[in-house]
Amino acid sequence: MTMRFLFTCGGTAGHINPALGVAGRIRELLPDAEFLFVGAEGHMETELVPREGYPLKTVRISGFQRSMKPKKILENVRAVGRVVSASRLARGYIRDFRPDVAVGTGGYVCYPVLKTAAAMGVPTAVHESNAVPGLTTRMLAGTVDRILVGLEESRAFYKHPEKVEMTGTPVRVDFLSVGRAQARRELGLDPDRPVVLAMFGSLGADYMNGAMTQFIRRMGTSGQMHLIYATGKQYYERVMGQLKGEGLLVPGADVREYIYDMPRVMAAADVIICRSGASTISELTYLGKPSVMVPSPNVVNHHQEKNARVMEKAGAAKMLLEGQFDGGQLYDTVAALLQDRPALERMGAAAAGMGASDATDRIASIVLGLARQGQDGWGTQRYHR
Repeated sequence: MTMRFLFTCGGTAGHINPALGVAGRIRELLPDAEFLFVGAEGHMETELVPREGYPLKTVRISGFQRSMKPKKILENVRAVGRVVSASRLARGYIRDFRPDVAVGTGGYVCYPVLKTAAAMGVPTAVHESNAVPGLTTRMLAGTVDRILVGLEESRAFYKHPEKVEMTGTPVRVDFLSVGRAQARRELGLDPDRPVVLAMFGSLGADYMNGAMTQFIRRMGTSGQMHLIYATGKQYYERVMGQLKGEGLLVPGADVREYIYDMPRVMAAADVIICRSGASTISELTYLGKPSVMVPSPNVVNHHQEKNARVMEKAGAAKMLLEGQFDGGQLYDTVAALLQDRPALERMGAAAAGMGASDATDRIASIVLGLARQGQDGWGTQRYHR
C-alpha cells in the first residue's frame, strides 16, 4: 500500500529546510510514496517547496501579538479567525489526501494543520529546532504523538517527556560532503592561515555591517587572518563604497554580497561570526565549528538569544549582544580565539557534541514508524471524523 506523508512548515528557511530534508530521505527510501506540503500563503515555502518537486497547499495564517494595545488586540482577534479558517481548509486537504502521518517542522501554520490532523486520527509529530520551544510547539505538545527536538537541552521545557526524542536538526545535503582541507583547496586559501567567516542572513544587518567595517579597519594588512564576509544584498554597494573610500579593501578581506557556496565556506572556516537561528546552529553543530554569536534582536520571544545562551553555556560559542559592542571589540574577541588553538578545539568539540550527524535519518525513521502505525491502526475511517 502506498504511503502518504503530509508535511507542514512555513515562514523561514529554518522551518522549511528540515521538512524538505526529511521528505527527500523518505522519497529515497520509498520511491512510490506520495507527499503533500501545507504552508502559509505568501511565505517562503511557496517558492522553496515547489522548487523541490512537492505539491503545496496553503492557508492564511498569522501569529499572535504579545501586547495589550488596542490595535494588537484587534490583530489577535483576526488571528483567531484565521486559525479557524485555516483549520477548516486543513480538514479538507487531509480528507482529500488521506495521509498516514502529519509532520510539522515550525511556523504558525503547524498549529491548525497538526491540531486538525490529530483530531481526525492521523498520527502526528512536531519538530522544534530552537533551544526553547516557541508558542506553536508549546500549544501542540499535548496533542501530537511525538515531539522531536534539535537540542538535548530542550527536553526540560516539555510536560510530556515520554513523547520527546532528541533527533537533532537536519542540514542541507551539501553540508555532508565537504571537509575543511578540501574546502580550503577549492577556495584557494592558505591551509595554514586562520579563516574567519562573517554572515548575518541573506538580507544582512545594518548594525553588523557597521561593526564589520570597524573589524576590517582593525584587521588591516596584518595577515593574521583571512576574512570572508557577506554584507547582505541590500547593503553591499554602500559597504563597498565605504571600504573603498577608506582604502580598506585589503587582500585578506573577501567581501561578498551573498555567499552562494555556504557549505564549502563554512567547512573552511576556523571561527564563524553569525546570528543564532536554528538552521545556523544545526549547521554549526554538524560541522563542529566554534562561533561568535550575535543574536538578532528582531526575533519573536528572543529565540535567537536563548539559542545563543545555550550554545555559550555548553562552551560551543561566545555571545555578544547587538548594541553592546563595537567592531574593535568583536575583532579582539575573534583574534583572541584564533591565538588559542586548544580553546578553539574545545569549542568545536562542544558544538559537535550538541548536534546529531544522523538527524535526517533519525527523524525519517520516526516518521515512517508513525506512518506504519497509521496504516495498521486506523484504515480509512479516520478521515470522516
